[in-house]
Amino acid sequence: MRHPHAVTSDRRSVTGDAQPAAGGSAGSDHRVTALALAVLLVVGGGMGLLNLALDGVVREGTVRWTYGLTMATLLVAALVLAVRRRVDRWSTFGLVLLGEVIYAVVALCIEDPVRHATPMMLLFVALTAAWFLDGWMFAVSLAVTPVSVLVAMAGSYPDRVDLAVQVVVHAGMLDVVATGVFLLRRRVQRLLVATEELSQRDPLTGLANRRHLVEQAPRLWRHARREGLRVAALVIDLDHFKQVNDVHGHAAGDAVLRAVADALGHSVRPSDVLARLGGEEMVVLGLVGDPGEAGRLAERLRHAVSAARTDAGHAVTASIGVALTRPADGDDAAAELWWLVDRADAAMYAAKQGGRDRVGWPAPPRPRPAPRDERVDPPTVPGPALPSDAG
Repeated sequence: MRHPHAVTSDRRSVTGDAQPAAGGSAGSDHRVTALALAVLLVVGGGMGLLNLALDGVVREGTVRWTYGLTMATLLVAALVLAVRRRVDRWSTFGLVLLGEVIYAVVALCIEDPVRHATPMMLLFVALTAAWFLDGWMFAVSLAVTPVSVLVAMAGSYPDRVDLAVQVVVHAGMLDVVATGVFLLRRRVQRLLVATEELSQRDPLTGLANRRHLVEQAPRLWRHARREGLRVAALVIDLDHFKQVNDVHGHAAGDAVLRAVADALGHSVRPSDVLARLGGEEMVVLGLVGDPGEAGRLAERLRHAVSAARTDAGHAVTASIGVALTRPADGDDAAAELWWLVDRADAAMYAAKQGGRDRVGWPAPPRPRPAPRDERVDPPTVPGPALPSDAG
């Protein structure tokens, strides 16, 4: 997730479209939406076909064939949705308009539309539009509803005044219900976005939190493998931060944290993930080509922290630990993330022991000594032979 000033992310937002954001959950949303619409179409088509078995409901002659083909169209559309298991805004918009047209056709094929084809049949269409459409698409659906009701009811009310009253009452009710559901849906979506924002952001600094850091790890590991890059973790710990709280109070400490977070947010790269681990410790996770690039980023962040000031003039320095890894196929990104952060954390403590306000690196692993009785084979390439440990 991007800090308000710097860090970008691919975190999805909740929208009103029938096409959810990309990802595993998005695929599931597509399937659920498509199957739900398919069920509604099957119910509508199945109930409509029952009218063919009832005497005096559907008009005789070629009209019956028109009616039957209309119901078959609903079933075919349901089959297409069930097979594709995917629906987007445009296909949903098309289904909404198809539903409006089909209602008008059905009403014209019914002997007594007032009894067997009331405008309330459009309720499914209105709710679908309210739940899945936005902007001009939803506005078009609201405008088409009175036209569909007018065409359907024209034969039942010869008097124009009576017809106008019926259209206003029925279409108005449908549009009011659809608008109410639309507004309620938008309200729920805003609450969901706010809840997700709170679950992934630190409320004090506005930075991402540990949860978001873990969620971003698989993306960074995939990108690193694909591009042949390394993942770098930079653990940033503020020096003598406890003294700020003890001398100036916790409000001053909070102001320092916000100032540092703002400075770091302006200094990280757009692709980096900046998060607060807790207390005065923060982490930057990003991709680098070599240790030199990671070192330059760490130095830039260190200078950004030392230059940050609160309104009261309080400032701190930071010790930064850097660790790198080259992701491999089959890695558990979350487990590798915390292993990498632990290494960077150890490097940060080394920087503190070295005098603070500096960048530290993990100590190179010590080679394991060979047992005394183990003989070292001579090298297979020209060069001086290694001395034997034996004797």
